[in-house]
Amino acid sequence: MSDERILGIDFGGTKVALGLADRDGTLLATRRLDTDAHAGAEQVVVRALAAARSLLADEGAVPSCVGVVSPGIVLPEKILLAPNVPGWEQLRLRELVAAEFGGVPIAVGTDAKAAALAEWRWGALAGADPAVFLSLGTGIAAAVLVGGRVLTGANGAAGEIGYNLRSPQDTEGFASGAAPLEEAVGGRGLGGRASELLGRPVTAGELFALAKENVEAKELVTAALDELSMHVANLAIALDPQRIAVGGGLVRSADVLLPALADRLAHAVPFPPELVAARFDQDAALLGAVALALGG
Repeated sequence: MSDERILGIDFGGTKVALGLADRDGTLLATRRLDTDAHAGAEQVVVRALAAARSLLADEGAVPSCVGVVSPGIVLPEKILLAPNVPGWEQLRLRELVAAEFGGVPIAVGTDAKAAALAEWRWGALAGADPAVFLSLGTGIAAAVLVGGRVLTGANGAAGEIGYNLRSPQDTEGFASGAAPLEEAVGGRGLGGRASELLGRPVTAGELFALAKENVEAKELVTAALDELSMHVANLAIALDPQRIAVGGGLVRSADVLLPALADRLAHAVPFPPELVAARFDQDAALLGAVALALGG
């Protein structure tokens, strides 16, 4: 139907994005709300579903299908590898959403992998094979597409590079409850270190802006980009992708971020892939939810 509407819900570490889209991936209406992570997981879902009801009512729409994405590996009875919101790992996310929408088909999945689908279907990864979507935000993750299909891995955890070890001394990593790379160069980790360094609350985005004039901030950003670019180069060496698209909240600082990644790829990788900003910028995971609902 030409007037078919797909509802997408993107549960992020710091925000929830909701959108109504058509089959071509055009967002027709959106809503955003803070995750308010410290208040726990259940209230996030309750508020998001209330916002979805409001959005649908305002648009006079009934969704033909619903796509829901979240950090971590979304299973029927729990969510694995999703530590940013207290209680999130105990959620039965699909069940909660399905209860709201009755018999409407519900698809659930990992945000970065779904975002990769959106970029391949409608965006910056169209036609690329193999292709990598690099999500740089509150957390760090990658998604690999081969022939337009997302590589999930044996446990759904392919591309969870936030758990990469940083040095030979990192002997435990995940076993110790850590996500070593994510804690070092993800948005939350960078913001925390910047706040400690500068003696006041600082977000990762503010850190990148401060780095243009503050020596301490510049040193922190330079060290983080040096480390991140090494891991992206190693990923490119292992996978030999045709193109890498970079999305997520940190891409607001693309003028600093992308040149650092491109320089390392150009010098360290035998066959450097094309490096581009994600087409959908902050909406990749939301449109990924839409792509997921449409069957990938």
